[in-house]
Amino acid sequence: MNREFDVAIIGGGPAGSTAASLLAKYDPKLKIAVIEREKFPREHVGESQLPLISRILHEMGAWDKVEAAGFPIKVGGTYRWGRTDDLWDFDFIKDGKLNTTARPGTFTGQRQNTAFQVDRAIYDDILLKHAASLGCEVYESTSVREVLRDGDRVEGLVLSNESTIRARYYIDASGNSGILRRTMEIPLDQPTNLQNIAIWNYWNDADWAVTIGYGGTRVQILAQETGWIWFIPVGRQRTSIGLILPASYYKEQNKRPEEIYYETLASDKIVAKLTENATHEDTVRTTKDWSYVAERLAGENWFLAGECAGFADPILSAGMSLSQSGAREVAYVILALDRGDFEPDWLRDQYSHNHRGHIRQHIRFADYWYTAHGAFPDLRVHAQTIAGDAGLDMTPEQAWQWLGQGGFIDSNGGTDIGFFGSLATKELISSFTGEEAFFAIEGKTHFKLEIEDATKDWVAQLSNGRITRYRSYRRGQHTLPMVNTMGWTAKLLRQEQSYADIKAAVKAHATGAMTVEEYRFFWSQVIKSLEALVSYGWVTASVKPDSEPCPRFQADLDSTVHPNRDVANLLT
Repeated sequence: MNREFDVAIIGGGPAGSTAASLLAKYDPKLKIAVIEREKFPREHVGESQLPLISRILHEMGAWDKVEAAGFPIKVGGTYRWGRTDDLWDFDFIKDGKLNTTARPGTFTGQRQNTAFQVDRAIYDDILLKHAASLGCEVYESTSVREVLRDGDRVEGLVLSNESTIRARYYIDASGNSGILRRTMEIPLDQPTNLQNIAIWNYWNDADWAVTIGYGGTRVQILAQETGWIWFIPVGRQRTSIGLILPASYYKEQNKRPEEIYYETLASDKIVAKLTENATHEDTVRTTKDWSYVAERLAGENWFLAGECAGFADPILSAGMSLSQSGAREVAYVILALDRGDFEPDWLRDQYSHNHRGHIRQHIRFADYWYTAHGAFPDLRVHAQTIAGDAGLDMTPEQAWQWLGQGGFIDSNGGTDIGFFGSLATKELISSFTGEEAFFAIEGKTHFKLEIEDATKDWVAQLSNGRITRYRSYRRGQHTLPMVNTMGWTAKLLRQEQSYADIKAAVKAHATGAMTVEEYRFFWSQVIKSLEALVSYGWVTASVKPDSEPCPRFQADLDSTVHPNRDVANLLT
């Protein structure tokens, strides 16, 4: 049997379901097929999310369904990292205090800045069923046996049920199977020296390290002498506990994975305390955890989304954010292609360039994060390796300074680092390394925009199912979008260059138009934009006598970093 569709999606996980749901939402006339080789629900690792996903779920119309499942609300994370046993909290909301008093809640107020910790068997099933409820045809327990190819064009998919599906567009969301990616012979780049393995299991009735509000908690990221442990409650009774180890260390131990896993968990005082009344499931799972990014994410009529496009180390919980945000962008590109809004090559290039940049940025950020791990005997030598991977010939000291000043960023015009607020991230890194965080704008009095040698370009903004194109500038890997707060700040610097005048202009812009809280948030975004503009080389910062200097700014208003105040009580 042959079937004709507008879009055929390989894989019904979060990336495939996200693309399918958004396509169906914004153009209900589209005929969409989702081919999934498994029968849902099925287990999958990768349970900890970031707030970006909540906003995508809301756009899909699935947030209320996910909320109704009662997953723990992720307020942030508690870290034991670096060269100290101190515990640090990275919270998504101010002071880490959740005001939720009942559930299910609504996507308003604080909940717009929190995330979920999900049992993937339940979560993925919710999303796939949501796509089906919007009119998508879902084929479970069905695999792709053959991809029909003509040059850079996909002509059809031969399925395990003997049918052939043909479509105008194809999306590969098949995870590390990379079914289309392999058929189209797209190479993988591994821009990292980190090669880890993951060992994990699920525990029943483990205690939560902390309960915040009604159903809120933090994940625990706990460094070991070699590697680290994740502790992620995914339900009231069920907790995912995993161990990340360098592959080389694992081979040296010459032990079975379960031996290393249970010995390590028993030796950690916090995990041992939280699991003293818990029982674990029978099966210990393992997988390799090597970061990679595909060299191309789009072709004539196909796209890569999710983990087949790229994968980054899970230390910062950004894997699902990368998968679902990339799938969202693919859906927007297909909608724009159908409407003929912009040049097809530009739309494909925007997705491929932008999303590859996001993945590479996170890989490099994860590498830098690991330099703060005590398992690395010489952090500066490792920093030199990261700089070398970026094509830079630096001494260890130069590389460490380069990274500390934001060298792990592949800028696509954002002010955040790996989905984390940039100022707060630098403060957290500082707490791990014991070295004072570096801010490019601190102590500077004047700022000059430098775009004369940049190439004029366009940047895509995604909203309400449509792509809007705005002017941007590109220099090497870096993009300056003349839109949102970043663009507003850049335009302001054409008129005002002193810190005092910038501050006055922001206040004048807000007067009568913003509440005090809105003004404080806008000011924080301007400061983050200014820091990013200087770090990326779009603005030069200088000091002039008798001028007001830019002070040192603490963590972002929308997230906070502080010493832990609760988990340590477990051990007293």
